[in-house]
Amino acid sequence: MAADTPTDTPEGDVTYASYLDLDRILAAQHPRSDAQDEMLFIIVHQASELWLKLCLHELFAAREAIAADRLRPAFKMLARVARAQEQLIQSWNVLSTMTPHDYSLLRPHLGTSSGFQSAQYRLMEFILGGRKPNMVTMHEAVPDVAEKLRAELARPSLYDETMKLLARRGFAIPDKVLTRDREGSWDKSEAVEAVWAQIYSNPHDHWDLYELAEKLVDLEYHFQRWRFGHLKTVERIIGFKKGTGGTAGVGYLEGVLKEVFFPELLSVRTAL
Repeated sequence: MAADTPTDTPEGDVTYASYLDLDRILAAQHPRSDAQDEMLFIIVHQASELWLKLCLHELFAAREAIAADRLRPAFKMLARVARAQEQLIQSWNVLSTMTPHDYSLLRPHLGTSSGFQSAQYRLMEFILGGRKPNMVTMHEAVPDVAEKLRAELARPSLYDETMKLLARRGFAIPDKVLTRDREGSWDKSEAVEAVWAQIYSNPHDHWDLYELAEKLVDLEYHFQRWRFGHLKTVERIIGFKKGTGGTAGVGYLEGVLKEVFFPELLSVRTAL
């Protein structure tokens, strides 16, 4: 058994509950108030963290597959991430059953905790290319987490690996794109857009790259839908108040809706 197996139960004695470690999972909800809706609030966020864990598991493997020019396995992994993202999106529908009054009963018990502090969400942003090194600061209290985020900033993003793949395939990706500062934000490139235009204009000549492009667009699309669902749920429950942890709430969420991971894959649609 793997080192992180939850129990030492012999394989012949494994049950549904022991395999899934349900005793620990179902005992991990610790409401701090008597509010009926606090259990909803906790479970939605815990479940979201589990879906994020799956997304990261698949994205790390997909990046390795793209780097090795093994695109077929990468397609399956990226498609799975998009389906997991749909589950994340649907979670807002469940949470939106909470009314402003319901939330007011549990908010005082949240202290300075905030979804803004989710290390897994930040790691997913980083691997997709939405890199803001200063965001690591809020995780410094947990050194292992901060180190994991810094390590990701030093690696090529999913889109960086895609650019290197395109260059290896003979497409004219500029050196400044291939050697860019990995910690910096992505600067839209007309040359990269032209490469995608070439691929989209001749899909039968570059079918696997065409499919890769669409898989990346799926990730972007679902991530933005998740952000929009977050925005509208927060707006519905707390209006334009500041979020817990001192975040700007709706104002901040409106701002990140304008941020994109793969700008050339969106702008190329206008150019075609």
